[in-house]
Amino acid sequence: MTTAEISYGKAHVVFYRLGGRGVAPFAASVDVDVFGKRFLAAYTDGDNRDVVATDTMKNFVYAMAAEYGGNTLLGLCAFLGRRLIQTYPVMEAVRVSAREVPLDAAAGERGPSEVLFRSTRGDGAVAEVAVKGVDGKPEVTAARSGWEGMALVKTTGSSFATFARDDYTTLPELADRPLTIRLSVYWRYSDLKDGVAEGAGFLGPRAVRDEVERIFHEFNSRSIQHLVHEIGVRLFAAHAQLSEIEFVAENRTPDHVRDGAGGVRVFAEPRGTFGKIGLVLKR
Repeated sequence: MTTAEISYGKAHVVFYRLGGRGVAPFAASVDVDVFGKRFLAAYTDGDNRDVVATDTMKNFVYAMAAEYGGNTLLGLCAFLGRRLIQTYPVMEAVRVSAREVPLDAAAGERGPSEVLFRSTRGDGAVAEVAVKGVDGKPEVTAARSGWEGMALVKTTGSSFATFARDDYTTLPELADRPLTIRLSVYWRYSDLKDGVAEGAGFLGPRAVRDEVERIFHEFNSRSIQHLVHEIGVRLFAAHAQLSEIEFVAENRTPDHVRDGAGGVRVFAEPRGTFGKIGLVLKR
């Protein structure tokens, strides 16, 4: 006997919601994952009668983007998840994920524009909400917010020394080094209302990003492990509504290749291999 866990969906559904003057544009890339044993026949027998086509899901996302009245990724994911369960009872559960497509107002002679925006695809906010059908009604079961792909650089205030050494160790001990990391941070709330941006404890992702950058600047760390733990402890201390914080970090520190006059140091692009650091803190 075999068992199967079934999921399918649509990935990278990108939309731009634009309004009139005074209405900030909202853009995101949305992924939809659908779960349910009712789709098993499509796998085992090629029976597609219950299958909601992924192209239909794409069009559904576009339609709901026009109906959604908010401007948060968490709110969008919850809105989409609930509407999917309500519209397609064959879906037992869904997971909706979204990544912000940043649109920053471009500055001109008269200040920030309400017409011209600059689109960037570097680091950005992300969100994920899980919804299941309970007695025919949608119920949010989990939610996570985050900020992915931060590239943070500091010229001093970091060290890495007194680590384990053996015959394979060539890395020198560094009492003070420049530090470059790529960092993604994710967080969950104790109250799911906050987790879908419907409670008073919701934090704007940019505010969390700014706190992470400030702590990165201020804290003199002895390792990247030491750094991400300190960021987590400070975020917990400042925001009692958070229940979990996760860090995924990569060490992208450049290689020191040359010294110049007056204390100048030259660094080369780091090697293609890089250290990975992970941490999950739960309150």
